[in-house]
Amino acid sequence: MEKEFSSKIGIVLSAVGSAVGMANIWGFPYKFQAGGLVFLIFYILFAALFSYVGLSSEFAIGRMAKTGTLGAYEYAFKTSKTKKKLGRILGFIPLIGTFLIAVGYCVIVAYVLKGFVDSLTGEIFVRDAEVWFYSFAGEKYSVIIYHLIAIVLTIITCLGGASSIEKSNKIMMPTFFILFVILAIKVATLPNAISGYSNMFKYDPATLNINTIVTAMGQAFFSLSITGSGMIVVGAYISKKEDIVSSSVHTGILDSLSGLIASFVIIPAVSVFNMEQVGGPSLLFVTLPTILNNIRFGRLFAIFLYLAVVFAGISSLQNMFEVITESITYRFKNLSRKLVFIILGLVVFFLGINLERIDDFGPYMDIISIYIIPIGASIGAITWFYVLKKDMLLKEINLSSKKKYGDKWYKIGKYLYVPLAIILTLLALIFKISF
Repeated sequence: MEKEFSSKIGIVLSAVGSAVGMANIWGFPYKFQAGGLVFLIFYILFAALFSYVGLSSEFAIGRMAKTGTLGAYEYAFKTSKTKKKLGRILGFIPLIGTFLIAVGYCVIVAYVLKGFVDSLTGEIFVRDAEVWFYSFAGEKYSVIIYHLIAIVLTIITCLGGASSIEKSNKIMMPTFFILFVILAIKVATLPNAISGYSNMFKYDPATLNINTIVTAMGQAFFSLSITGSGMIVVGAYISKKEDIVSSSVHTGILDSLSGLIASFVIIPAVSVFNMEQVGGPSLLFVTLPTILNNIRFGRLFAIFLYLAVVFAGISSLQNMFEVITESITYRFKNLSRKLVFIILGLVVFFLGINLERIDDFGPYMDIISIYIIPIGASIGAITWFYVLKKDMLLKEINLSSKKKYGDKWYKIGKYLYVPLAIILTLLALIFKISF
């Protein structure tokens, strides 16, 4: 099993694969249309900040500790002569968050696989889109086969460690971008698509408010998967020869680009057909099928759409499964990766099939995204900049770097990135905001 990515493009595509998910596809366009140019400007600012210090610090601790979540927290606490046991305990919080989000995420990937197959057969256009969606999302155990397929595909593409994750993402991520660009070009040919573009980039003084800014901040933070867990294991597979900050910045650029491309598909299409803009599953499984059913070659473009989203979903699940498996094999070194993956897959499957109804899935994911994920993200941010020794973090950041990072980079992380992570966590906990 390969323990390192072979190239910078492999690092970036694997990290982008982890980051690009449903938040980019059904969250970003909805928030972008609501906030317009104000949202976009603040999103870009926050994405630049979070990838520059947040993502790079998670990559750094992973490469430094040469392991994932549990080992990384133990390592960080050990360097400051703080109790290593405390680091081990704290590390379980983001790890549990990753496990719980994986359980729910498999459900949505099962939905998408169902959409892909029904696009191939034409079933998706036989009935009203909402009737079609609730024919499986409103019933228990209706997508079990697709649920199982999602888990099996994830495990198969993870078995070889860094090598198989890198190879699969070198196929899935370029295909994802190509398919969405094709969809965006098609949408651009629709009558009055220009009105949708004008909505995207309009400046409305009323949107210049704290709500838009917080929304942009939350979208930038969590779409990069800086959760105190997922990107650590990516860092553990980065070669000492690679420039960490450069890889982080490129990951942020491509992750942001995925949201923008999705917006160029969704916002003009919704505008052309005068449909209500919605986020979440309704966008992907009701609004878009309705639109595609009313355009030429809609079935073909439905196939493109759901295939692209399948790739985005599987690539995100890869990271979640790898994070959990790496931590278990780190703790119990006699266990084989294959055995852990199989057990993990079975546990995730049997827990997840009870969430296949959208009325069960939605509240479950809200609880995880409001409470557990933000707390884990804050624990990670605090640990890297307030527990881990400063000189050790900077040494790792500067290893093979083309430029020198010193007090300025560190202070941005300690006094800007960490407080913002804590603010997002408090907003989620107090106001029940799901980012």
